[in-house]
Amino acid sequence: MTTKLRPRFWETVPLAKMTAPEWEALCDGCGKCCLNKIEYEDTGEVDYTRIACRLLDGESCRCMQYPIRHQFVPDCVRLTPKSLPKIAYWMPRTCAYRLLHEGGRLPDWHPLVTGDPESTHRSGHSVRGMTVPEFEVDEEDWEDYIIEERP
Repeated sequence: MTTKLRPRFWETVPLAKMTAPEWEALCDGCGKCCLNKIEYEDTGEVDYTRIACRLLDGESCRCMQYPIRHQFVPDCVRLTPKSLPKIAYWMPRTCAYRLLHEGGRLPDWHPLVTGDPESTHRSGHSVRGMTVPEFEVDEEDWEDYIIEERP
């Protein structure tokens, strides 16, 4: 069953007024939010690592258990219009939720703009093929897996 989305809803509908399907459709499928991050208490800066949540499929860049992910990863973030202002700072700079929250626009490669769910991967904005499962790396070694992009 396909849910009908309003045309170009992201340009006219505030985040808090989007339907659940519209909210979910904002996700570009990059997988970056599912990477383990290191947040430095003294500066508040956040580094991304290549270490992925155990539920992230490294090929599709999607959660393998999204509807029930909290059963496996209780501290997985629940991104909502209410929680977004508190956590936007650690989300990727290209994330649609962050961009719209900050008054920006979706990038030209976003699947809602292109109509193609593979456009995020083809544009090089996903983590496809670059992740390491978290169970393979001890937490004290995470700094060895930092990637350059900072949110």
